[in-house]
Amino acid sequence: MVNRASEIPLSTQDLRAVTGYAAESAQEVLELFERAHPADSRPRRAIDAAWTFARGGDRGKPLRDTAWAAHRAAGEAGATAAGDAARAAMCAAAAAYLHPLADAHQVKHILGAAAHAARAAELAAGDCRGFAGHREGARRRAGPVVVEVLCRYPEAPRGGGRVGELVRDLDAALRGGR
Repeated sequence: MVNRASEIPLSTQDLRAVTGYAAESAQEVLELFERAHPADSRPRRAIDAAWTFARGGDRGKPLRDTAWAAHRAAGEAGATAAGDAARAAMCAAAAAYLHPLADAHQVKHILGAAAHAARAAELAAGDCRGFAGHREGARRRAGPVVVEVLCRYPEAPRGGGRVGELVRDLDAALRGGR
């Protein structure tokens, strides 16, 4: 139930759909991290925790902890394809914490994993051509529930560098396909 005008209706099922979408997006590029850092399982554990929540598990401290661990792995990997793959994993686990606030920054909880996955693919390929394929894959993966949840929020905010551009592009593509 929504109590304030600034709140967005958001159910647990909505959160599970968004988190599943984010986990699937991050899963696509996990190998980029694992090839570069084969002994580091933090991003994989974050994606696994996101899948567990998406499939009916609890949204608790272990899920949050895996997101933070993937964030640390991303920091250690730096501005590389592996780093953005780990950021996608972090975003997948963090998607479960989408807030029901009419704030454009919340769009990053919905689309952050897909945007970081696209950036990881760009960095791995050495150019930006890979994004078109990732955008189409991200559009196909976003089921009607994810698109409907996205459309409850304001459009993605400005800023955020290349990943911010990718979030805005994907946001526009998903809203336009509605």
